Amino acid sequence: MERSDQHRSPCHGPIRRRDFMRVGVLGLGGLTLPDILAAQSASGNIRPDTSVILFWMWGGPSQLETWDLKPNAPTEYRGPFRPISTNVPGLDLCEIFPLQARQAHRFSLIRSLHHEMSSHNDGSIEILTGKTPDRPDPTSTARSLHPDFGMIASRVRESHPTGIPQYVGIPTKPFMTDPTYLGLNCNAYATGDPSVANFRPPNLSLDAGVNASRLDDRRWLVGQLDRLQQRMELNGMFNSHDRIRSHAFQLLTNNAVAKAFDLESESPQLRDRYGRTLWGQSCLLARRLAEAGTAVITIDALAPKPSLSTYFSWDDHVNPANGWDLAKGMKLRATDMDPALSTLIDDIYDRGLDKKVMVLALGEFGRTPRLTHSSGLMGRDHWPQAQSALIAGGGLRMGQVIGATNSKAEFPTERPYTPQDLMATVYLHLGIDPKQSFTDFGGRPIPILHRGTPIRELS
Repeated sequence: MERSDQHRSPCHGPIRRRDFMRVGVLGLGGLTLPDILAAQSASGNIRPDTSVILFWMWGGPSQLETWDLKPNAPTEYRGPFRPISTNVPGLDLCEIFPLQARQAHRFSLIRSLHHEMSSHNDGSIEILTGKTPDRPDPTSTARSLHPDFGMIASRVRESHPTGIPQYVGIPTKPFMTDPTYLGLNCNAYATGDPSVANFRPPNLSLDAGVNASRLDDRRWLVGQLDRLQQRMELNGMFNSHDRIRSHAFQLLTNNAVAKAFDLESESPQLRDRYGRTLWGQSCLLARRLAEAGTAVITIDALAPKPSLSTYFSWDDHVNPANGWDLAKGMKLRATDMDPALSTLIDDIYDRGLDKKVMVLALGEFGRTPRLTHSSGLMGRDHWPQAQSALIAGGGLRMGQVIGATNSKAEFPTERPYTPQDLMATVYLHLGIDPKQSFTDFGGRPIPILHRGTPIRELS
């Protein structure tokens, strides 16, 4: 539909740089607002009401200091912490997670995940895309040639009626996944740090309210965005300019999107329960976005505090040069993670969202069962052969341990599962057929997953 003269607003002159940066660009390498909101063809099997929240523990959290402790292992294996009982008999956790221990009936632990990628980025690609890198990179500089599951959901899921992004990264997206053959418009919308005072994510500062005096200005801004979009070549993804313009304008004028990002509307008591921290407020924002209709939200849980020079990830090698110590790092992270993750899980169940929303917490691999020591410090190295994951909600069976490792947490001994099995479980929840294919840059059909079966104990 073409715009008639009577609906055109008068020329306001060149758009101000500040307004362009706030409205026209979403902070994703120059993506315009229509790039993010361009609707894509959806499969007929989609479930538009389901969401996945991933607490992404990049660096590789130790299975022996989280969810698979081995108190009877030799000293050089068992680590500095003791297991504690939970409200589910036989399901023990690390002592640094007392709040999670009170709610074990609301999550399940998978202790038998395993793969072969021992570098950070390759392991992350394996977990987040379900694809095994063709050429494993020992320097850990590889970038994904395939979309992660958030991009897949963004591509397959129909656009939400409010225009809310279908894939959101808090405070940013995982960095080893670049725009791929699905197009830039499937990339994640990065929110920035939600724990800062007066948090407003990029380009939502105009969404707090709409009145008649501002409506024409908003239409003019969308026109500017549309002209920018027309100059971009994004693999032929944009087939309906009017539809893109409509969705861009809808986001600019629909209060529902701004409300989803408005943490101030939550009670101070609930915000305190989550923790007034990066991870705490990230988990709260993730719940709000899932409730509002976002399909995939990743919480990029690198460091609990962005300014840290040590413990800036879960990569707990011993390092005398900067004093990096496994026990100190885990205690520091648990202080923020335990209230954030446990409150997220409780909040989802208390709001009746436990069938709609699935929560995952894991990293790209586990850590070596044998401890390393240097200068009075301890650590563990990379170990993809065994890792643990927490899963909650999704309408699945909770309060159980799935799989087991041997006495030193080296290898699975019961119900071994792969990242592909975990991704198949995620896609089942999202209603996405993992056998569906997309065409890569070479014109080849690439299935979402080459292999993998949903984890049956969860059904």
